[in-house]
Amino acid sequence: MLLQIVVSVALIALVMIQSQGTGLGSSFGGSGVSYHSRKGLERYVFAATIGLIVLFTGLAVMSIML
Repeated sequence: MLLQIVVSVALIALVMIQSQGTGLGSSFGGSGVSYHSRKGLERYVFAATIGLIVLFTGLAVMSIML
């Protein structure tokens, strides 16, 4: 249970870091759409976010099974 809380807080932080720089208008379907490749730290943060999603999902499934 404690590990799930720690992972969820880290996941929230990583998602917040990724959403910086996107305007509020683009969050609601505005014309702020731009496509670019991830480089450097942005790529690492993206991969870490996916890893934490997988870890959180696994912990949730194990918590249900036990």
